[in-house]
Amino acid sequence: MIATDSGDVEVELFGDDAPRTVKNFVGLSEKGFYNGIAFHRVIPGFVAQAGDPFSRDSTKRAVWGQNGESIYGPTFDDELDTNKPSAKLGYRDGILAMANRGPNTNSSQFFIVLNDAAAAQLTYAYTIFGRVRSGNEAVRKIESSGFQGEVPLIPARIKKVSVKAL
Repeated sequence: MIATDSGDVEVELFGDDAPRTVKNFVGLSEKGFYNGIAFHRVIPGFVAQAGDPFSRDSTKRAVWGQNGESIYGPTFDDELDTNKPSAKLGYRDGILAMANRGPNTNSSQFFIVLNDAAAAQLTYAYTIFGRVRSGNEAVRKIESSGFQGEVPLIPARIKKVSVKAL
């Protein structure tokens, strides 16, 4: 569950398809890493991105989106396998995927896809590790904030990420 100040978003994680990515997300969540982090990049009809620890501090807006960490060190490798069920789902509304700066540069940043058609432009270069199961109203609220470019004027923040096995 990703509890935000815009509402709760229940997600399903794809541990079989992306085990290292899910382990990273769960590990960071369990130590409270995501608490207070903003959705620092929101492109309506495309993606809402979070996971930069600098986004807790509004005085560091100039560097939001440039930082992250993982349980494995600064970065870890992609988990891209076109034979996995998540790859067959593709980037569609409600999918969670890792944001990165190029191949094998995953850290703590992730995005939620906001629209099937817009996401069709994404190449298969971002590890898909989950999907929204409920709480789409909260996601739409995050998407509808006011913006200056891709940066929300008043960004939605993650209160806490809690993980439970199904």
